[in-house]
Amino acid sequence: MYGQLARQWCKLELPLQVLQSNSGFYIVTADGGDPVSKESVEYFQTHAAAQQALQDGTWTQDVFL
Repeated sequence: MYGQLARQWCKLELPLQVLQSNSGFYIVTADGGDPVSKESVEYFQTHAAAQQALQDGTWTQDVFL
């Protein structure tokens, strides 16, 4: 799975992954370890919950970069 926002706005095809911020865990694309696009609307309380949502497709795609 690749990030729609990274593709649309940055012309990059980057895989989706889970990263952590002060707000919690979220689904993102990254390049060289640096976040490129926050793809999920939601933040998750744990890495496992975010990873499960990514695997199951039970997360909401954000529409803004």
